Amino acid sequence: MTDGVAQVFTWEADARIEVRDLGGEVVIEANAAGLRTLAGHLLVLAGDGVPDGSHLHLEDSNGLEDGSVGLVLERSDDE
Repeated sequence: MTDGVAQVFTWEADARIEVRDLGGEVVIEANAAGLRTLAGHLLVLAGDGVPDGSHLHLEDSNGLEDGSVGLVLERSDDE
């Protein structure tokens, strides 16, 4: 919960998401359920009333495949 706004991030069954750093670009590889899950996370962060700075940390111990580099999805309304 951030500034009184609950953010619910849901995961589809069998979602698989891997994030790799190739040294000049980042690759996000996911199955269909994983892509829908990421899209849902982004839609939650883009929702009305979600405050600037709200974010979600994804790591290999928290949603991503083993060996993945960390990924932070963050809302930033500042220009």
